[in-house]
Amino acid sequence: MSEPTVIELGRRDLLVVAGLPGAGKTTMLRHAAAGLPVLDSDQVRERLGAMVPAALPYRWYRPLVHAWHRLRIVGRAIGEDGPIVVHEPSTRASTRALLALVGAVSGRPVRLLFLDVPAADALAGQRSRGRVVRARSFARHVRRVGKWRAELLADQVPVGWRSVQVIDRPRAARTRLVGARAVSAAAVVSGNSG
Repeated sequence: MSEPTVIELGRRDLLVVAGLPGAGKTTMLRHAAAGLPVLDSDQVRERLGAMVPAALPYRWYRPLVHAWHRLRIVGRAIGEDGPIVVHEPSTRASTRALLALVGAVSGRPVRLLFLDVPAADALAGQRSRGRVVRARSFARHVRRVGKWRAELLADQVPVGWRSVQVIDRPRAARTRLVGARAVSAAAVVSGNSG
């Protein structure tokens, strides 16, 4: 079995885990980000879903979910210390620009971890989780990610971002995110304090 990929986060890093809906971001973060704060729009969706009438379709309050999710990112980035992990497809250029701006305003290096998963596999991932993005919406995600993916594979770091790392689904299953404090503690425990 291959060695795990360990991604060390700096004390103020804002790591954006991006990719198509269904690519496996949630699954990866469930095992990879133990002990790190993860901001995911599904957290907001669940809270709002518990407050609205059950008969209200999600599409009617989706814009509120996304706005609240982004406000949480801004609030956490500005108001708290420590690394932050953000679950966000980031297929829109405007979303990536907003995240870069949040990094600049809050003094946080913004890093990207992009799960490079073919559209058919991402769609299968949506089906397996039991929640499929509407066909038109998913097609927009696929179309937008096309050119951006080519740039990422060519090691082009978006303006305002510190770094980009592209991984596939098998590698995502072996990825671990480690915060700066955990890295320092591990080095001291193992006697490798440098």
